[in-house]
Amino acid sequence: MLLAIDAGNTQTHIGMYQSDELAEHWRLHTDRDVTVDRIATELAGLLGLRGLRLSDIDGAIVSSVVPVLSHEYELLSERYLEGQLLMVGPRLKTGMPIRMDNPHEVGADRLVNALAAYERIGTTCIAVDFGTAVNYDVVSSEGEYLGGVLAPGVEVSLDALSERAARLFKVDLEAPKATIGRSTYAALQSGMVYGFAGQVDGILGRIREELGEEATAVATGGHAPIIAPHCDLIDEVDDLLTLTGLRLIWERNRPAA
Repeated sequence: MLLAIDAGNTQTHIGMYQSDELAEHWRLHTDRDVTVDRIATELAGLLGLRGLRLSDIDGAIVSSVVPVLSHEYELLSERYLEGQLLMVGPRLKTGMPIRMDNPHEVGADRLVNALAAYERIGTTCIAVDFGTAVNYDVVSSEGEYLGGVLAPGVEVSLDALSERAARLFKVDLEAPKATIGRSTYAALQSGMVYGFAGQVDGILGRIREELGEEATAVATGGHAPIIAPHCDLIDEVDDLLTLTGLRLIWERNRPAA
């Protein structure tokens, strides 16, 4: 039994694998102040819903973009998992050459998504992750990580707008009935949903033009189901893309029994 954990800035996505099959997954709010014992308690509670205990887990792999949480997960490995936990980082084998000027700049989540997208598509592709930021990660037909684009995420933009504009406020992230909002609420929804859809299509179009070839775009992340249906250049949506990438990296770096 494998736990795959994607600790993002806003959400933590946890998957439980039996062999290569995803048996269950959960999304939790990311708490930057959580301790290793609290993490263990939460994981034990989730596993308990399936009649399992933490001791039933054979191993775990974690991708974290929050440094303080990376330390707590390393302690989790020592205290609760007998060292059978891997942290995604430069020392792990991915099988994907990184063609960035500085390969160490690539965030763990970006590399994991790129790997899973290439495994899914098998040729030139772009992973688009709708999280705290919107990440665009580009992989060549030969399976090389080429780089990408980073942009502010939907909730970050909405928070900034409501904080900086005294008469504007946060809205539910869903598409309004019409592009032309008949209320401030609907106008904000339109700007968020259709504005980001336009951004995605614009950036994907530029990436494909620069590549000079077709590239399949795979969307993932918490806001993908909201934005992707309104994008002309998103080809597929896979909510489990990051968890799949974590499983693939585990299989290529599995600790000796």
